[in-house]
Amino acid sequence: MSVQKLVMSVLACLVTASCATGPQYLDKMQPQAVDLAQRRGAFEMNCPAATAQMLSRQELQPLVDTFRYSGPMRAEYTVGVSGCGKRVTYIVICPEDGNNCYAGGSRTEIQ
Repeated sequence: MSVQKLVMSVLACLVTASCATGPQYLDKMQPQAVDLAQRRGAFEMNCPAATAQMLSRQELQPLVDTFRYSGPMRAEYTVGVSGCGKRVTYIVICPEDGNNCYAGGSRTEIQ
């Protein structure tokens, strides 16, 4: 009976440890994502004083997930940038296995 409890507690620790990597990764990449969106927004709006704020974030599953290959997990951030009387939103994608984030084009510019 004590061996069963030991095995269950070890399994519980492993499951908890594997689930803890998601939020840490999202926290780690968030400053880079916000900075990237801010720089792009400042350029596109021609407003060096533009500021950015995080609107939402989530972890995305790999696009390809087969028994032989699995793509990288990705973090998706929605970042709002405002300044000089304008506002835009960007979707920033950061792959888990690298340090390069990509800001998608803005569709919402409010003047």
